[in-house]
Amino acid sequence: MPTMNLLQAINHALDIAMAEDEKVLCFGEDVGGFGGVFRATSHLQERYGRARCFNTPLVEQGIVGFANGLAAQGSVPVAEIQFADYIFPAFDQIVNETAKFRYRSGDLFNVGGLTIRAPYGGGISGGHYHSQSPEAYFTHTPGLKIVVPRNPYEAKGLLLASIRDPDPVIFFEPKRLYRASTGEVPEEDYQLPLGEAEITKEGSDVTLVGWGAQIEIIDRAVELAEKEGISCEVIDLRTLLPWDADTVAESLLKTGRLVVTHEAPQTGGFAGEIAATLQERCFLYLESPILRVTGLDTPFPLTLEKEYLPDHLKVFEAIRESVNY
Repeated sequence: MPTMNLLQAINHALDIAMAEDEKVLCFGEDVGGFGGVFRATSHLQERYGRARCFNTPLVEQGIVGFANGLAAQGSVPVAEIQFADYIFPAFDQIVNETAKFRYRSGDLFNVGGLTIRAPYGGGISGGHYHSQSPEAYFTHTPGLKIVVPRNPYEAKGLLLASIRDPDPVIFFEPKRLYRASTGEVPEEDYQLPLGEAEITKEGSDVTLVGWGAQIEIIDRAVELAEKEGISCEVIDLRTLLPWDADTVAESLLKTGRLVVTHEAPQTGGFAGEIAATLQERCFLYLESPILRVTGLDTPFPLTLEKEYLPDHLKVFEAIRESVNY
């Protein structure tokens, strides 16, 4: 089984999808001959031609609007937003058109074949226009699916599932891990289920929930906790909309404690939705308050990036606080 980094796994998934189905198109800013700013689409134009892998103007609203039209006519567009920070000019197209197309037409039309890829998150010293985690904005919108992989194996399987899913998907890619995360990835075609969380580590004292690059942070915090005899259960949500509340609830009923962590600011972050849902479902089983470890409620800072990010030490302190409550 070959070893790939996360970027290579994404490229491999796109290659498989385009080879299998001529209706699959890849486009965005510089994705053609240049292969995209991170090279996720490298060599795809050489293999499949300029009609199926091509550059667009620098206009995110136009990219997604164009993708909506293609998808409504039967194509399977995979649109790249160069950085997730720049997805906001396309917000209206995504929230008011992509998400509602099937509903408002009574399923006469839909854009279910659309996948929007967007690199997100900090840790690359990118400053506040290249480091944000905007996933929570889109989890508020019925009609979309929100997917975030944590490693190369997950990235390939989840991206292929997203491209073939009957609903439009926003696929947020943790760019800090593009080349830092490597692992064995099957060469063959495979898919991982959307909407299902994965328990990556079983434990009995406290449940930790995260997604994307934050799973690596959780794992480092768990190593510290286990040196103090604390048994941690780790859950990667993998899909934020719809999210797998059943798996988290089952774990919380066992451990009685929950820590949720994400890079986005705390106020309005998706951890709040998880905490509210689990409080409703498991209130009488809670041994301590549900805790959130998140980014700060400030614009993403360049020089104070390390202070802003919810690192493994902050997560470790939350684990301690939860267990010692």
